[in-house]
Amino acid sequence: MFLDERIVTLFKRNAHHTLTYWSVFFSFGLCIAFLGPTILDLQCQTNSTLSEITWVFFAQQFCLLIGSSVAGVFKKTLFRALSALFVSALTISIIFAIIPVCNNVLMLAIAMAVSGFAMGIIDTIANIQLVTIYQRDSAVFLQALHFFIGFGALVSPLIADPFLSETGCGNHTGNATETTDHLRNMLKNSPIAGHDITQLPHPEGGEESNVHYAFWIMALINLPVPLAVLFLMYREQLIPFCTSKTPHLLDKDELAMENQQGAESKDVEEKEHEAGGHGDIFSCCRNDNLSGMPVSFFMIHILGGGVLFMTDGIVGAYAGFVYTYGVSPPLSLPNKTAGYLASIFWAAITVGRLLSIPLAYRFQPVRLLMFSLAGAIVTCLMLLIFYDNRPFLFAGTGLCGLFLSCIFPCMLAYTEDILDYQGCATSVLVTSAGMGEMVMQVVVGSIIQKGSYSFPLCGVVIACIGFILFIALLLFSRMHQNYLTGTSKKSTMVEEPETEQNGSAKTERKEEPESS
Repeated sequence: MFLDERIVTLFKRNAHHTLTYWSVFFSFGLCIAFLGPTILDLQCQTNSTLSEITWVFFAQQFCLLIGSSVAGVFKKTLFRALSALFVSALTISIIFAIIPVCNNVLMLAIAMAVSGFAMGIIDTIANIQLVTIYQRDSAVFLQALHFFIGFGALVSPLIADPFLSETGCGNHTGNATETTDHLRNMLKNSPIAGHDITQLPHPEGGEESNVHYAFWIMALINLPVPLAVLFLMYREQLIPFCTSKTPHLLDKDELAMENQQGAESKDVEEKEHEAGGHGDIFSCCRNDNLSGMPVSFFMIHILGGGVLFMTDGIVGAYAGFVYTYGVSPPLSLPNKTAGYLASIFWAAITVGRLLSIPLAYRFQPVRLLMFSLAGAIVTCLMLLIFYDNRPFLFAGTGLCGLFLSCIFPCMLAYTEDILDYQGCATSVLVTSAGMGEMVMQVVVGSIIQKGSYSFPLCGVVIACIGFILFIALLLFSRMHQNYLTGTSKKSTMVEEPETEQNGSAKTERKEEPESS
């Protein structure tokens, strides 16, 4: 069979929950990818310069980081978790609907900040829920979860494309050289002289944007997601007017672990999860149960987060600036052609995460991580070598998306398995990934002004740093496994004398009646 019966049984038992968590990640993908192709139309709508409108990216990513950091507080009960997911998914639909009425950068930045906060809550809670339900079998389901990010990110540009203006707005001349120069300097502090793009259309060649229809369509497409979460709450009898006790997440966790552990060991693990399990990152840092942990325990969190800081940073920077790189010399692609690069990148991530579902079942996460990181380095290096080759830019974009696609879910499954699901890996990794996307977009955006050649060079450097951190993670993982092995041996040696003493005491009690 493609999957063994145990995995299929676990999925059937938790199918409604799993499908709902997958659907909210579709909302996440919709919201993360629409800014790239619509940025010029939004710039026209807000009467702003491109250097001003790019702060909208920062507002979204910064609040995504905050949302990821604090979302763990909702994990204690199923009611809190699903309520947070419902509000977050509904918020995304509302933000899509009101974006067309944001007539200045500040309003748009506030709207994107709110959507980023909702995305951060979705990111953390959906990952925590699946890890809590499936634990050591979570790798397959995490790959499917992150497939829906890519799927949503692929759908979003496709919806927006028919409504985008081809010539921009206002006094946009359409001159290729002028456009290229403007895009290359989009992050500079000072506006480009003599090239001010406004919203006001000119009868001679201006084109009115219809992008607001795209946002309303995305709002409608996303609307079934909060309804699905609400329906799950109804099925679980968690709606406030339902007279039933609010079940805890661990009740569902008990069902998922039924084929792995006995009832006694489950009770012990559940207490450990409540004491030091998956919470928000701030509660993890002040957790009293972490005081006796070895150095390897903390280094696994730090290094795992560092790897995702780099790799998710590449994803954010590549998706955000591959268009700018494509239209700049020496490639100098036409604007319409360069617009397909981001779609190819997200399509490759979507396909890669779909392919990773069976691979995660067949291979250990550490092997997939090694292969993916090595492939990302080789691809970035080839993009650097053939930096002026147009066909390879498209091929390399697809390969880069494929190799980067499964790193996050594999790293999440790998670190949680090493830590025996007792640490704060989910919160730390999600937060680190959000920080990486935010920071690397700023770093790469400032460096690319010095020449388009620096764009693939940044990819090589960041990927190599991520690989080095992964090698260090493997070393500390071995140290932590040795620590756990030594601890289990000591506990076994302590239990054996107690068993022998109890056995000899029972023998003496049996001999006493016989002698009497």
